[in-house]
Amino acid sequence: MDAKPKSEHLLALKVMRLTRPTVATPIVVTCDSTDLPGNTLNNELKNDCTALQGMESLAVGQFMVLPQSFGNIYLGEIFSSYLCVHNGSNQIVKNIHVKADLQTSTQTILLSNKNINIEELAPDNTIDEVIHHEVKEIGTHILVCEVNYTPSTPGSPAQSFRKFFKFQVVKPLDVKTKFYNAESDEVYLEAQIQNLTAGPICLEKVSLESSHLFTVSTLNVTNNGESIYGKVNLLDPKCSRQYLYCLMPQLSLMKNPKMMHNATNIGKLDIIWRSNMGERGRLQTSQLTRMAPDYGDLRVTTKDIPGKVILEEVMNFKCHVINTSERNMDLFLSLESNSSLAWCGISDITIGNLKSGEFIDIPLSLVPLENGLITISGLKLVDTFLKRVYDYEDLAQIFVSQKD
Repeated sequence: MDAKPKSEHLLALKVMRLTRPTVATPIVVTCDSTDLPGNTLNNELKNDCTALQGMESLAVGQFMVLPQSFGNIYLGEIFSSYLCVHNGSNQIVKNIHVKADLQTSTQTILLSNKNINIEELAPDNTIDEVIHHEVKEIGTHILVCEVNYTPSTPGSPAQSFRKFFKFQVVKPLDVKTKFYNAESDEVYLEAQIQNLTAGPICLEKVSLESSHLFTVSTLNVTNNGESIYGKVNLLDPKCSRQYLYCLMPQLSLMKNPKMMHNATNIGKLDIIWRSNMGERGRLQTSQLTRMAPDYGDLRVTTKDIPGKVILEEVMNFKCHVINTSERNMDLFLSLESNSSLAWCGISDITIGNLKSGEFIDIPLSLVPLENGLITISGLKLVDTFLKRVYDYEDLAQIFVSQKD
């Protein structure tokens, strides 16, 4: 793109965006030879210089087309531009200073790697520079180029001019996330990535950079460590990919229910892609946060449940009780059998005082009375101080089978 100053200026400024060329494709208009036009349209298509010989009807081009304008730029791509100042006059120009800024809706960024300061520029000579910038904002961007110089004619005042080039930065990807809080304290993150660009892209890297509170493991690879989408993860326009991650809380976090409740920062998604012409882009999301799980006053889970449960045989496990309230609690536990299971041992147990933030493991035993998938229920905790009752009718599920 050329930006020519007014005729009274001795210098001319040219600015060109540096980007990869595109492939020129022919306009395919053809018909059967038995139709009225005969082979006229087919012959014209074969004579089209942009068509690939032998595959004219496939709209495959054989020429590269240089960019004709700034066009749109996708968020996360590298904006590269070539600046050229040319002395088209017949006299020497002195004290040339060239500066380039990029103006966004929130800030002004100095793009020039070095403010060009040239003492003299002879006639028909040029000075140039290539600037690079990773665009990190969406919306209208304005490239402002300013040239200052002094004519060599005695008594001539200093001259300057500025040129503006406007372009849009748009979103290349749409990222949607969902969180699942498991009973075992793991957090599962599902990320859906959709291609919003006009052409296919290759997702080179999609990773989750977790916060210091969690350890992340990816669930998007096979047993051999290869991506489930293959070595080349090609994503067509408007198509989506789903990625799943498991985040395990740090051990110190799991021991403190209050810290666990406040652990809402998960991390950031880091995505690297390439366009169909090989241009690289990178997008990093803002800090992802989840809704804090609401455990109420008490959190009750099960531990050490055996992998195989036999009908009418005793099953031993532990009931893990955490006081997640802000007060100390005096607890009393009662058990009630039903048609699917029978509790073993004492049905009424005094647990005693449980301080805020502390936990206790209570050994329990039961006998399953039905085959198949049954629910451990009939457990009740009572806060003897406030006379508050907590019922747990869906503590866990087990699969019961007959003895071999």
